[in-house]
Amino acid sequence: MINRRGQVTIFIIIALVIVAGVAVYIGARGGLSATGVPAEFSEVYTTYEQCIAQETSAALEVAGSHGGYVEDIPHVPGSEYAPFSSHLNFLGLSVPYWYYVSGNGIIKENIPSMRMIEQSIEASVANGLSRCNFDSFYERGISLTFEEPEVSVRISDSKVSVDVTASVSASKEERAARKRSHHAEVASRFGTFYKEAVAIYDKEKREAFLENYSVDVLRLYAPVDGVEIGCGPRVWKSREVVDELHRALEANIGAIQLKEGGQKTYFTVQHASPVAARFLYSREWPSRVNIEGTDGELMIAEPLGNQEGLGVLGFCYAPYHFVYDMSFPVMVQLYDESEVFQFPVVVVIDKNMPREGILSEVDEEENIELCRYKTNNITVAVYDANLTPLDASISYGCFSERCLLGSTINGTLISRAPACLNGYLYVQADGFTSKKQLFSSATERRAEVIIDKEYPVTVSIQSGGKPLRNTALVTFTSGERVRSLLLPDITAINLSEGFYNITVYAYENSSINIPATTKNECRDMPQRGLFGFFGATRRECFDVQIPATTIDHALIGGGVGEQYFLESQLASGNLILTVGELPKPTSLAELQTNYEAFDGLRVDAEFKP
Repeated sequence: MINRRGQVTIFIIIALVIVAGVAVYIGARGGLSATGVPAEFSEVYTTYEQCIAQETSAALEVAGSHGGYVEDIPHVPGSEYAPFSSHLNFLGLSVPYWYYVSGNGIIKENIPSMRMIEQSIEASVANGLSRCNFDSFYERGISLTFEEPEVSVRISDSKVSVDVTASVSASKEERAARKRSHHAEVASRFGTFYKEAVAIYDKEKREAFLENYSVDVLRLYAPVDGVEIGCGPRVWKSREVVDELHRALEANIGAIQLKEGGQKTYFTVQHASPVAARFLYSREWPSRVNIEGTDGELMIAEPLGNQEGLGVLGFCYAPYHFVYDMSFPVMVQLYDESEVFQFPVVVVIDKNMPREGILSEVDEEENIELCRYKTNNITVAVYDANLTPLDASISYGCFSERCLLGSTINGTLISRAPACLNGYLYVQADGFTSKKQLFSSATERRAEVIIDKEYPVTVSIQSGGKPLRNTALVTFTSGERVRSLLLPDITAINLSEGFYNITVYAYENSSINIPATTKNECRDMPQRGLFGFFGATRRECFDVQIPATTIDHALIGGGVGEQYFLESQLASGNLILTVGELPKPTSLAELQTNYEAFDGLRVDAEFKP
C-alpha cells in the first residue's frame, strides 16, 4: 500500500513538471488567449468577428429601410393607368412595394419571407467580409490568409446571430495560428419589426382600413354626390379638387394611429403593436385620380327646374354625381430610437368604394393576366391630318384590361398584342387629340390611325357690343368629346379641327329670393284588399314642403351655335364668341322669362390673330 502511494506521488510530481514546462514555453512564445489562439494573433480574430457584426448591422439597416430587401429586386415601370413602378422613391431610397398596381392594372405583392431576408443578409455579409480592414496587422509584419466564407444567419426578436465558417490563418516569422469557426451577435429588434410589419399588412389586406379612411376623405373634401340649390350651374375645377384631395390625404393618413383598447378616437385603428408605427403620404408621390362625369378641366352640376319653366317645380336645383378612381402610395413605418422598418403599399379606391379586403395570398399562377399573353404580331401606324408620321404611345384594350404596347418610332410600332375580337387601340401623342379606334387583333394585323393636332385657343365673349365681364360657362361638343371652360377664371382651351356645338350661359350675381312654400299634390294609389287586387284605386293627397331659396346666379345672356373650326383658324389662337343679351332679372317671374328666351339666342364664333 505504501509503495502504491509512492508511485502516485511520483506521477503527480512528473505532471507538475510538465505543466510548468508548458507554462515556461508559453511565456517564452508570448502566451495563449482564452480560445487557445496565441495572444499575439487573438486580436486578428477579434477584428474579424467585429467585421462580421458590422457587415450584419449594415445589411440589417438596408433591409429595414427597403422593406426587408437587401439586394434590390428588378424594377418594373408603371404606366399612365397605374403610375406606380414596382418601387417607391422615398427620400432618395428606392423601396419595393409590398402591394401595388402594375402598369396593366394587375395587383402585385412583393413580400419577402424571413428566410429570404436571412439568405440576403448571409450573401451581403459574405461579400462584405472581403472589405474588412487588416492594415494595422500587415504593418506589424503579420501575414493573413482567408478562405471563402460560408455564412449562416438566424434572426430572432431581439438579436441576430451570425456563424461564419472560414479558415483564417495568421503567421509571423515561425509563429502561426489558424481559426475556422467564427461567431457574432448583433442586438437588433429586426425580427420583432418584421413580424409586426406582416401583421399590419395582413390587417390592411383583410380590412382595407387605409381605403376606408381615404373614402371618408374623398366624401369630406371633394364633390361626390349631392344637390346644390340654385338656378345656375355649380362648377368645380377638377385640378383644384384633386389638389385639395392630396392635401387632405396627407394630413389624414398621417393622423392614423394603432392602439388596442382604451378610448377609441376616429383615427385609432384597433391593433396592439409592440413597436411605434406611423403612416405617411406625400402629395409629391405618384398617384392617380380619375374623375368620371367631368368636362375636361371642369366638374359641372347642371341645374334642373329651369328647362320647362320655373312654374313646374317652384325652385331650381343642381344635382351632381361624380365617380372617382383613386390610387396612391402609403409608407408604413415601424420604429424606435435606433431602428426603422418600412414598407410601402398602394391604396386603391374603385368607383368611390374601397377595394375589397383580400383574404388569401395572391397566387399569380391562378390569375389570368391577358397582357402577359401577347401572341399576335401587329403593326400600328400613326399620322396627323397631313399624313405625317407621328411618335405616339399605343395601348390596347380588351375586356377590362388595357395593355401598354409601346411607342411608335417614325410613326410606326411593331409589337405583339393579346388576341382579342373588338378590342380598342388607344393612341396618345403630345399636342394631339387622344383617339380610341376599334381593332380586332385576332383577325387584323395592321392599323392606321390619324389623330388631329390640338391648338391652344384663348376664348373671349362679346355681349351687347362690349366684352362680357360676368361669369360665363362655355361648352364645346364634338362627337364624344366635350370641352368646357369657365370665364373669367379659365380662358384657355385646346381644340382640334372639327365640327362643334357651342353653348354659352352668362350669369350675373343675384339675390332673388324664393320664399318657402307648401304645395298640395294628389296621387292615385291602389286600394287595399280585394278591390286593389283587381286594379281599383283611391285618391290620396299630401303636402310637399319646398324650402326657401336664394338664387345667387341669374341668367343674363348666352346662346347656342354650331361651327366647323379649321386648323388655319385655330392656329390664330384667339376665338371671340358673340352671344345674345338678356335683361338682369329682379324677380322669379323675370328669371323664368329669361330661361324661356334663352333657346332663341345665338352664338357667333370669329377667329382673330
